[in-house]
Amino acid sequence: MSDLPPLTVAGRLDRVRACFARAEIDSLVVTDLHNIRWATGFTGSFGLLVVGEHHSTLFTDSRYAEQAPAQLAAAGADADVVITAAIVAEGAKGLARVDRAGLEADRISWADQQRWSEAINATLVATQALITELRSVKDDAELARMQRAAAIVDETLAEATPMLRVGTTERDLARFLEDGMRARGASGPAYETICASGPNAARPHARPSERAFIDGDMVVIDAGAMVDAYRSDMTRTFVIGAPSETAVEIHEIATAAQAAGVAAVRAGVEAGEIDRICRSIITDAGYGPQFGHGTGHGVGLDIHELPSVRSGNTAILQPGQVITVEPGIYLPGVGGVRVEDMVVVTDDGCRSLTRYPKEPLCPPSPPTI
Repeated sequence: MSDLPPLTVAGRLDRVRACFARAEIDSLVVTDLHNIRWATGFTGSFGLLVVGEHHSTLFTDSRYAEQAPAQLAAAGADADVVITAAIVAEGAKGLARVDRAGLEADRISWADQQRWSEAINATLVATQALITELRSVKDDAELARMQRAAAIVDETLAEATPMLRVGTTERDLARFLEDGMRARGASGPAYETICASGPNAARPHARPSERAFIDGDMVVIDAGAMVDAYRSDMTRTFVIGAPSETAVEIHEIATAAQAAGVAAVRAGVEAGEIDRICRSIITDAGYGPQFGHGTGHGVGLDIHELPSVRSGNTAILQPGQVITVEPGIYLPGVGGVRVEDMVVVTDDGCRSLTRYPKEPLCPPSPPTI
């Protein structure tokens, strides 16, 4: 991916420190590996980051003795590296003069909290989403990777279109999509690909099975790719053969609701307002109880990030956030429809990263992307 702009973390630790006063802490213990990666550029599987008022230290073990300093230097992270197997004990030494140390309450286990309580004398403060809120706003390099991941899925799904026929199994199509993503440069799928047909399509997170498509099936395909750890997310719904009146109806309703939700996305809007707009269209059409999940979520290093696009969420959308808009209608025993795009919030609207067409329900030949 040498053609993508380099990822840099310069200035991110200062942004973390700028949150200390609001959180009423004077240091932060970061245990979530995605948060560590975002703040320092370190990609290892074992580590701990202590962010102090004036300096920061990454603790990791000997497996990363060369990798960690190199990655921090390349990413522009202003932090020291300490190699140790006892990261809690060593991290506690750096907190000897701290009064109030923040722990990632939504990321740390009870057992680890107890270990920190025994290791340091500082008052432990539960912090909520301090770094994940910062992570929700993406820079140009992050967006470039998410755009590439989305394009990979667009292209792979277009190649897979001829498999939307009687006899193909859910598992065969899901495997084809995941192999195709890797062949196009993805490190892998962003999550387990969903390919659900017929009655299985009434389950929003159905896992691919050996069920073979039959004439009239609705097929929900929810697929994402991962590029440099950044993810994409898209859902399209197809019909095998001639669609029933019910399939046409609920597809049209879900597509209209999704389009209205996307049209409402812009900086300054409450996340819950996007959910309300999508949900009202489906409810007015008589299918409110058949839309049981939230309308969307943030995407980035995790497939589900802030902000949550759900009913009642008053979080204000910000430029650079990446969210999904994915209303659905699910009819038990019959099938279901979900239509999803991943969009970047802008000052005056949004920009879609996913571009695969939504119509017709089952194109006779691969569309041009």
